[in-house]
Amino acid sequence: MNFQGTRRRGEDGISMVIDFLLSNARLVMGVGAAAVLGIATLAVKRLIDRAGRADNDEKVEQKMAESWEELSLVSASPTLIRKGIEGVVMKHVAKAAKQQKADLCQQPQMSSLEGQSKPESKSKRLQLSVLSLQERLQQYYHTRVALDVQEVQRAQSLALDICTEIQGFLRSRHPDMPLGEMSLGGSLLDDLQVVSADHACLLVPLQLEASLWRLIPGEETLLTHPLHWMVRRVNLEYFPKGHSYWDRYLVGGYLSADAVVRMFSKAVMETMNWPSISSTMDCLVRPVLGGPELRLEIRPWNEVGGAGSSDQTLFISMLPLLSEGDVGLTAQPELTSPWVNAWHLSLYPWETQRLARLDTADDGYRRHTLKLLKAVCRLNPALRSLEASPMANLILHLSDSESDWSESSLDVRFQQCITELIGYLEQGVLPSYFKPAVNLLSGLSEDQVDQMGFMLYCAVSEPEILLI
Repeated sequence: MNFQGTRRRGEDGISMVIDFLLSNARLVMGVGAAAVLGIATLAVKRLIDRAGRADNDEKVEQKMAESWEELSLVSASPTLIRKGIEGVVMKHVAKAAKQQKADLCQQPQMSSLEGQSKPESKSKRLQLSVLSLQERLQQYYHTRVALDVQEVQRAQSLALDICTEIQGFLRSRHPDMPLGEMSLGGSLLDDLQVVSADHACLLVPLQLEASLWRLIPGEETLLTHPLHWMVRRVNLEYFPKGHSYWDRYLVGGYLSADAVVRMFSKAVMETMNWPSISSTMDCLVRPVLGGPELRLEIRPWNEVGGAGSSDQTLFISMLPLLSEGDVGLTAQPELTSPWVNAWHLSLYPWETQRLARLDTADDGYRRHTLKLLKAVCRLNPALRSLEASPMANLILHLSDSESDWSESSLDVRFQQCITELIGYLEQGVLPSYFKPAVNLLSGLSEDQVDQMGFMLYCAVSEPEILLI
């Protein structure tokens, strides 16, 4: 328990109770009960504010009734709330709130003086309070979510320069390596990146002989994972090993994604003359070594010749890619470990194309909503573990039942996404839209789910807390 000794008279009652309950709620009650306390806290805060503004006892009672009505959300909270918790919470909060009301009524003059001493702060609060959720969402989008056009162009230009350098180097050093044209991919190219243009993907397509290789779906492999595909070497009786350039990266008869990544790490990350490239591009370019990813860091030089601030850093990930029809497999050992032969089936192109088609058909704001959710999760520490894919799939699932995704319904859809996400977190399962057997929440720990649930439950009654 953490008690502060500097509170003004009248605050001790409610603050001590809330501090105690909140500090211990998630440890003994879980996400559902912690959510009850979060909602109760918000409601009591409103009660105190309203009581402080009331002119007489009759108005105080009226405002208190309105605040307790808002606690109806508690009874509607999901089944994770244990029996008896609701009564305990109500008892303690009601007692503290009653004491707080009495103390407030005894200090009308002090409240008046405090109100006069902070006119600017009060004015700002009133200004925010008159904005509707729809207006707050649009304001948040333009000030926090959307990227500056020049910032995007700069990041894309740097990524394209790196792409040109790497492709030219590989063609000169490894002319026999069958590679397609490298290109940019990911959210930076698809206008789905938010907050800052700080990462990009460089797609490196590997060219395989159709008669010598077969892409095997994850469900047909021994791994039985829908996203873990394998690439088998076939027709060995007619075309023995050595007929394909990629035979040198075979492990147990399969093309090893791990071996391909290690090859590119040595051929590109550890071999290219990065100081020379940095001088040519007028910025610091260096590989990020020590992990399974093929990653580059680009930082601009400042006026005194040193590296710029970390806020301007751009990270570029190299992704070896195998394509066959609409199937795209990437070599990402960090996602397929410990299986060295497994390739990752990327659902990102399917999700992005589906959202774009739906929005084009009805002039919808699905992608707009996705960017809002991505920014909220990125800027809120409690939600930071939620990646873009669960948010995209959440919207795709919701689009099957909701047809109105116009700009005027943005606030309704945003709140609905919060409610839907709470349900998925409670179940511990958010199925992929295209691969229902894949649970997009499987990588979250119990503690992360508790933190997310607590924040989202509070946002049910106060969605603005996500837009701070």
